[in-house]
Amino acid sequence: VGPGGSPDEDGETTLDALIMNGKTMEIGAVAAMRYVKDAIMAAKLVMEHTGHTLLVGEKATSFAISMGLAGPTNLSSPESIEKWSNWRQNNCQPNFWKNVAPAGNCGPYHPINIPKDPVKSAVWENQGITCQEWLENDNLLEPTNSHFNSVNRHNHDTISMAVIDKMGHVAVGTSTNGATFKIPGRVGDGPIPGSSAYGDDEVGACGATGDGDIMMRFLPCYQVVESMRLGMEPRDAAVDAISRIARKYPDFVGAVFALNKKGVHAGACHGWTFQYSVRNSSMLDVEVITVTP
Repeated sequence: VGPGGSPDEDGETTLDALIMNGKTMEIGAVAAMRYVKDAIMAAKLVMEHTGHTLLVGEKATSFAISMGLAGPTNLSSPESIEKWSNWRQNNCQPNFWKNVAPAGNCGPYHPINIPKDPVKSAVWENQGITCQEWLENDNLLEPTNSHFNSVNRHNHDTISMAVIDKMGHVAVGTSTNGATFKIPGRVGDGPIPGSSAYGDDEVGACGATGDGDIMMRFLPCYQVVESMRLGMEPRDAAVDAISRIARKYPDFVGAVFALNKKGVHAGACHGWTFQYSVRNSSMLDVEVITVTP
């Protein structure tokens, strides 16, 4: 997943990916990677040819190309550029900024929280910004009215996968181009171990998608796998992980699937109807499972 979709605020598409070996617990990941289409392969190269877990940004790009992946390549498409152009014409709304000015327009932005520290206040006044200017318009102290409340199924592309081979070994992987119109440099849950995916041969695996900025704060897939380790069935583990997030963020949108080492699977979601696909050696085709909140 990635090339040609979900432009950031600058109109550029950047990619995140993660891969994990559930036998060795080795992980490779890349984040905010530019100009290389095959992010999941870049993540695999990190896992197989370095002692690191995560490479980011321009240096991830340089690494991927040095290891033989094609690039530099423009990851934008006519569709992504058109989407970005329309968004710019709409005054860059909605967006992911909050507590900034100018509200309701394109940046550059500056923070408008009033510093309580007198030293910070003095610094800000020396920069030509006074408290009086901040207080002239009270509504500037609130997030932009039309900002994204969350990442949702309409403004991001992510795929997360889990596989059990004939030897019982588990592997998981995630690839994504992140949230549409994200602030450049933003990294979501896609390349974060235990958030978008996690797997352990001894237990099973998990994949996740949704509002990564919120979900990564809870490491839901690590939670799912560890709950199954303690004896929970996949369904209960998935519901438990999602409910932990929903208690703190009742408006978040997200989902997880859980898969134990025996191949028993289940899903749970919040804020949307979620679908995941399953296939095993006894099936002639993929089965699509629908999960409701």
